[in-house]
Amino acid sequence: MYDMCEPQDGVPAILIVGPRGCGKTTTARTHAGSLLRLDRPAERGVALADPDAAIAVGKRPLLIDEWQLAPEVLGAVKRAVDLDFSPGQFILTGSARTDLLTPGWAGTGRVIRLAMWGMTERELRGAGTSSGFLGLAGDRDAKMPTISDAPDIREYAALALRGGLPQIATSASAPRRARLLDAYVDQLVTRDVELSGSRVNPALLRTYLRALAASSAGIPSTERLIEATNLDRSTVQRYDAVFESLMVSERLPAYGANRLNRIASRPKRYLTEPGLLGPLLGIDERAAMRDVDLLGRLIDTYVAAQIRPELELIYPKPRLMHLRDANGDHEVDLVVEYPDGSVLGIEIKADATPGREAGRHLRWMAQRLGHDLRRGIVLHTGPRSFQYEASIWYLPISTLWAAP
Repeated sequence: MYDMCEPQDGVPAILIVGPRGCGKTTTARTHAGSLLRLDRPAERGVALADPDAAIAVGKRPLLIDEWQLAPEVLGAVKRAVDLDFSPGQFILTGSARTDLLTPGWAGTGRVIRLAMWGMTERELRGAGTSSGFLGLAGDRDAKMPTISDAPDIREYAALALRGGLPQIATSASAPRRARLLDAYVDQLVTRDVELSGSRVNPALLRTYLRALAASSAGIPSTERLIEATNLDRSTVQRYDAVFESLMVSERLPAYGANRLNRIASRPKRYLTEPGLLGPLLGIDERAAMRDVDLLGRLIDTYVAAQIRPELELIYPKPRLMHLRDANGDHEVDLVVEYPDGSVLGIEIKADATPGREAGRHLRWMAQRLGHDLRRGIVLHTGPRSFQYEASIWYLPISTLWAAP
């Protein structure tokens, strides 16, 4: 990840943010010259007593891990960078997005933030580092890819429930992964929230997180979430802020353009880690296969988790959104908007044999956007790639990692 900030970019410090357990510290250590661990009382004590002295020693880049436990080091980093703007001096890791809540921290121009998510299927399978799915799908001149092997729908459900948190996803057995995911949720609603500076009721927080899991890949209204949890509006808003700060949940904004009239503005909600749907909803792949609505949400959440990390590797960074018209007649699951205003539309179907009808929302979108739509993609759970028209590809979901 730090390779994205080579000396020629002139970046003196980077701040890696991401959900707990996604591998921030492990990744940063492979690029660090030395380490300051603020979860160790002795090192934290030095940083609290004299933060400037604490960061002055050690080979560069200096990795400052769990910086939020001694936020005074941020001011020290700022002062050090002001005196010496040489690239590659500091890497900071810690609780997600607490940098935005720290009073007096002005990192603009001194530190860049890099978001890190769970591992993608491509990474877990060691499939290499090509331009990725978005690089292929967003290329107007690319040829439609074909692959030789694809999971079936039950295997996709199992992959989604395994998730992408490295230490959990790479565990040998499904029962062990399930226990680890249960423990992850327990840690999240107790200690992680407390460390983020929020004082909340863990039982109520778990209730709300369960409601978010049940709504993942959906567009629920705040009123619906209030009804489902029996919480008041201010509490729901506060809990949303907590989970988004920890990068556990995400609200995708609605896409709108002048040529698309009467577009609904409500955000689409996701849990960023699909594996959490298992412990929160009490399901495995067999249970998911018995509920078509739940299966669709699970697969959609899984696909979004594969695409989200790829956005961080594209510069300038595209935005991930969704599209739904005000009447609910047309809906596109994911819309990738590039800085030039062009878009990639993605539909996700828990269907092994989608017909031409599966692309109707993308055709509607193409008729209105014209050349601004780079391509429409229908991702499905079948084994074949095909197309009914040149502008829309129908691809197995495994193309996300199996395409060259």
